[in-house]
Amino acid sequence: MALPNGGGGYQIGDGNINQTDFFVTPVPATATVTATLTSAQVLNGTLLGSPGSSAASYTLPTVSDLENTLLNADKPNITFDFSVVNVNGSGSGVITLVAGTGWTLVGLMTVAATTGTAQLFRARKTGTGAWTLYRRG
Repeated sequence: MALPNGGGGYQIGDGNINQTDFFVTPVPATATVTATLTSAQVLNGTLLGSPGSSAASYTLPTVSDLENTLLNADKPNITFDFSVVNVNGSGSGVITLVAGTGWTLVGLMTVAATTGTAQLFRARKTGTGAWTLYRRG
């Protein structure tokens, strides 16, 4: 027997498996030219970068700042993902992510200078005061 769907939650059993799952997503964070990102910008999930025709370096927040925001980030191997979208890069307008204090970077940390190019990254806690950022895809 399926539980009725009153406009929220999930169906169990024979429920409508094609029903869309909705969730709340904040308005994307933004950055323009070279900047040190805040924890809020990284944790937002989507960062819209606007480097224009010049290269931009976005330095990750310090791990200390990140962990002060993530109060329960005390177990190794927890992760979160975020995307960086180059919304008006052209010419030399590549975006490069740079390590902040406590970070290790693995993989190419750039988003191409082409408008609309996006890159997915995964941040993983690797130890006390240490996180690693991986390029995905």
